[in-house]
Order: sequence, then structure tokens, then C-alpha cells
Amino acid sequence: MRIHIITLVILLAASSVLSAQTYSSSNKKAVRQYEQGVTALHQGQRDRALDYFRAALKSDPDFNEVYLTIADIMLEQGDLEQAIKGYEAFLQRDKRYPRWQEKARKSLAVARFRQHSIAHPVPFNPQNLGAAINSADDEYLPTLTVDGKTLIFTRRFPANSQTTHYAPLEEDFYISTFVDGQWTKAVRMSEPVNSHDNEGAQCISQDGRIMFFTACGRKDGAGRCDLYMCTRKGEKWSKPRNLGPAVNSGAWESQPSFSIDGRTLYFASDRKGGYGGMDIYKTTYSGGKWSAPENLGPTINTSGNDMAPFIHYNNRTLYFSSDGHTGMGGMDLFMSELDDSGHWSQPVNLGYPINTAGDESSIIVAADGHTAIFSSERLKGFGKQDLYMFELPADVQAVPVTYQKGVTYDRKTGARLSAAVQVIDIATGQQVAAATSDGTNGEFMVSLPANATYALHVSAKGYLFYSANFDFQAGIGQTPPALEVPLSPIEIGEEITLRNVFFNTSSYELMPTSYAELATVVSLLRNNPDIHVELAGHTDNTGGAELNKTLSEQRAKAVYEYLVRQGIEASRLSYRGYGASKPVASNDTEEGKAANRRTTLEIIK
Repeated sequence: MRIHIITLVILLAASSVLSAQTYSSSNKKAVRQYEQGVTALHQGQRDRALDYFRAALKSDPDFNEVYLTIADIMLEQGDLEQAIKGYEAFLQRDKRYPRWQEKARKSLAVARFRQHSIAHPVPFNPQNLGAAINSADDEYLPTLTVDGKTLIFTRRFPANSQTTHYAPLEEDFYISTFVDGQWTKAVRMSEPVNSHDNEGAQCISQDGRIMFFTACGRKDGAGRCDLYMCTRKGEKWSKPRNLGPAVNSGAWESQPSFSIDGRTLYFASDRKGGYGGMDIYKTTYSGGKWSAPENLGPTINTSGNDMAPFIHYNNRTLYFSSDGHTGMGGMDLFMSELDDSGHWSQPVNLGYPINTAGDESSIIVAADGHTAIFSSERLKGFGKQDLYMFELPADVQAVPVTYQKGVTYDRKTGARLSAAVQVIDIATGQQVAAATSDGTNGEFMVSLPANATYALHVSAKGYLFYSANFDFQAGIGQTPPALEVPLSPIEIGEEITLRNVFFNTSSYELMPTSYAELATVVSLLRNNPDIHVELAGHTDNTGGAELNKTLSEQRAKAVYEYLVRQGIEASRLSYRGYGASKPVASNDTEEGKAANRRTTLEIIK
């Protein structure tokens, strides 16, 4: 039906253009037969129309417009060989209308792509998520927390079950949790997240504590559809608030996807200045406000519609839907990767039969990088659109991530704390993931992409920060055990270990991988200008006592000098080397020795 509608649009446009000009044929019989075919096609008599068009070609084999029209019909019917021949014949003959030439080239690419894809299908075995999730109504636009335990989706249903099927439809959010290997019965999320208005096209943060969604026609809206945000504390959600004029325009903003970095939001919009109909944009939260949206550029966006972005938990792999990139003919699903220089790779079609000649509108991919969830009504489910899970083909899988859960609390009182949690790539110094622990229960969860070493920093106002180190150079193994994160209040005698300050063996020269951790120390000292600290170096028991004492003091001095160079007053800092005199673990194991080799910071005034 989609291509049939396009064919009619082409014919209508061609009729308006050619009414003031001549056809490529001067054969009156051929023209009459062509126009009779157009009339039959408008009336839905496709076979009769084809008879007229073929007769027109017999009357005039050089009647260019007929080749294009027949090719469109063949593409719609799935006769790809004949469609390809028709488009090629048109392009060889027609030199008058660049618009139709461009259309023919795109349609020819679709026909060839579809022919190749059907001949080389990708593995695809979708599994319905079951009656706990799906119903006789529409379920679509899923979103998932990084641990795979919480699923939120949109359900569309009659606003009043007592009315006829002509009644208006309502969209609300439903939520389910994964318990003992299965999904619990999905329930409607409570107010104020859901309301008597329609809510849909949502995303959830990696830890399930922030939700962005789309709402249309609201009093506080800037345009047709706007983006809104709400946060969860304990089990209660805040009242949704509009993201404001920096993000929302008088156009259509929808389909958000929130990055694990805790500050980048991707979304779709048809605002002015784009490359086509719908484009994908991103906005960044910094300093308490959202930045002006940035178009992702012509590698991602096309003259068609590019929408439904999903940025994977690795913060590099983008999945989206497009009818502008060459595909099967409707909206297809694509994947693109962000490189270290900030450029997107050429999008890759997910392949047939994941994509078909119909519309595939959205997809999400779990933390493992290969488990996908999407909605479809072309598969036999419980009703209309249902949610399905399937394994992605290897070449379009995302680099997997694991995640770290933990609990933050006051070291002295045990009271649970709300704290900022940052994951920093030690090699680049860049923040790759961020979250905020729940002020009610202290819980947090952050993503840890594979193949890197990370510093974990947890901080709260009035407390020393907590430092940890994670090495995933070898890839993803088991999920790390949950962390207990005691935060020490800023008081004399309190100490923290700087677990991400590094030196080469027997050297006191700071390694560049230390700079991310030391930047956090600088922030601590700037935000608390009244504290004075001692920087202490410690070693294991390898080597002589005096040598170890000297080395540890040189290392502490190196940190001291770095902080001074960053503008921290020298009068607030002191340093000292303790050698191996203050072990925190046994020196009988390599693990114990590694723990003893450390730099600490203690408040002394």
C-alpha cells in the first residue's frame, strides 16, 4: 500500500507538470492509452492499468513516462527483476525531468537492495514477549534499564472500553520487571507520569531513575509535540516538566534516547533547518540547562525521514529508523558507530527479514549488545503491535557493556545518601557514564563499556569522594558484585585512597592516566577552600625500607606539585612518605601488595 500511494503521488504530480508541457511521446494513441491507465490506477484497477500502460508501450516503445510508472507498480508487487528493468529503461531514455530521474535512481537502488537482501537473508527468530507484556491492543516503543530488569513501553487502547471502535485512542506507559526468568504482568504506571492526556515515545535512563517522553498538545507545550522529563526518588515519580524552549520548538519533537553519560539526549524533530522531513538531533545538559539541539549531520540524516534513535549503553552505537537510506522500501532499521573523533560511520541496514517492504519503526538493544527488542504487527501475536525479542546478526551487534550497582551511605551514621556517580575512561579522561544515587535508599547503577579501564568516582556535598578502579580490557565477564560505598564526612582525620593515581614501577613520575583522578581532587579542594590535606605515599615491602620511604615521599611530592600547578595554594598542602610501614593488606600476595601501593589524602586542618 505504501508504494501504491507513492505511485499515485508521482502520477498526480506528473499530470500537473505535463498538463502544461508535452509528453515524451507524440503518439496520440499511446498518450490516450497512458491516460486511461492513469485513470484505472486512480480507481484501484491495477491489472487493467497495466494493460493500458503496456499497450501504450506497444504504440510507442520510447514513451518514457510509462517505464517509470510500470517500474513503480512492479516494485510494489515484488517483481523486482521487472522493476529494475523498468527503472533502467526510464533512466536511459529520460533526460528532461531531474526530479523524476532522482526518484528513479532511488527506487532502482531499493529494488536492487531488496533483491540482494531477499537472496541473502540474515538470521531472524523473533520471540513474542508473551501475555504478561502484550495484549489485544498496540504495544510499542520499548525502553530497558541497563541491567535488563525493568521494561517500560507504550500501550495504545480505546479511551473508553464501553465505546465503539471509532472512539479516540489513549496512550499510556506500562511497566514490567524481570523476575525469576520471566516478565511480570505489565501494569499502568501511576500518576503523575501517566495522565488523562496521551503520553508515549519514552526512554529511561540506564539506572531507571530518569524518564524522558513525548506529549502533544499540552498547555505548557511549545509546539505540536514536546519532550518532557520526570525523575524517580524511591518509588515516587516527580511531576513531568517540559524541557523548555532550548530543546522544544514550534515543530514536532519526539522519540528521545538518553545516553549513559548522563547529559546527552538524542531525539527526532521536523524543525526547520534539517536535511529532510524528520531528522535526528542531540542536546547536552550542562550547567543546569540544555544546549541548543545539534543535527547529527548528513551521514545519519537524509532528505527522507530519519527517526526513532536509540543510543546503546556503550555510548557509541546508534540504531535508528529511516526511509532515506537505501533499504527495503519503507522505514528500515539501521546501525551506525561513533568513532573517537566524533564522526558517525555510514549506516548499515539490519537486513532482511528484520527489515521488510513495510515500516520497521524502532528498536532497542540490551546491554549484551546482541539481544534486540522491537514492535511489529506483521508477526502473529496477541493482537495489533506486539513486542518481540530476537538476536541481532553479528555485523550489527553493539560492543557489550556490563554495569556496576552500589549503595552510597554516610560512613559514620550509615544514613543513605544521594551522591553523584561518574565513570571516567582513564585513557582519555572522558566521562563515559554518570548517574545519581537515590536519596531514599542510596542505590545507584552505571554502565561500564567493554575494553577499557575506568575510574569510578562517587561524591556528595560535605563528603570526601570515593574512588574505585575497574579494568575491562579483556571484555565483559561476570557483572561485578554490588559496591558498598561509604562516604566520609569532611572532618579532620578523615582519609581517602586515590585508587586511580598511577606511577611506573620504581618511578615517581605521574602517569597521564592519573590526571582524571587528580582533576577530582582539584575540584574537591576548590569546592572546600577551608580544608588542608596531607598527601601520603605508601609502598609494599619489596626492596629496602629506606628506599621505599624515599620513593613513597617522592610520589606524594609529585601529587603535591601537580595540585600546586593546578592553582591549589601550597599552604593548604603537605606531603609525606610512609614506605611500607602502614600496610592495609598482606604483602604475601600480589593482590595485597597492589593494595598497599597507594596514595592517600587525609584532612589535617
